Amino acid sequence: MDRDTSKPPVIPIDVVVERQMAKEVLSALLHAILFHRLLGLVKPRTSEILDVTLPAVKDPEIEQLVNDKVHAFWRSVESGRQKRGQIILTLAEKRQKKYLFSTVEEEVMWEEWVINAELRQPVNERDRQSINSNLSTALSEALRKVLTHTSSERGRAIVPPITNPGLSPFPFSIKVKVGGVEISS
Repeated sequence: MDRDTSKPPVIPIDVVVERQMAKEVLSALLHAILFHRLLGLVKPRTSEILDVTLPAVKDPEIEQLVNDKVHAFWRSVESGRQKRGQIILTLAEKRQKKYLFSTVEEEVMWEEWVINAELRQPVNERDRQSINSNLSTALSEALRKVLTHTSSERGRAIVPPITNPGLSPFPFSIKVKVGGVEISS
């Protein structure tokens, strides 16, 4: 099967989440994507949110990276007026680029996941139930999107050859944006 090296896919996931559940939800979504895209020897675990079970990666480095990025998102949203933002997970491969008398290794993106998150503070119990009901549906849809994309023909075809053993054979990065501005951890 030939790899599709044209424009890499960007897969959006949209969630509206109750403020107090934001960290847990965003961590779970990142872990679910990483679980299906790390492609190394992944130690599994699960997260249970609003009766939706999401797969996760049991690895101290991955867990710390996810926690740091989610905390950066949380800190930025909590301290500002903007209650929306993005967490962007980019997967790349290392390629050799030849110049006249040398070669340089560069990272070339092959897939991007964009979690668009909006935090809401419920005004009453009925509002909380509505937000959580919608979130439960959004989490199920997000998991379905991850599974459908990663197991689809195109989702499999874009994965570069694995040349580096380990938990993550490909470089990946997680960026946080709030109000269109990238936030550092």
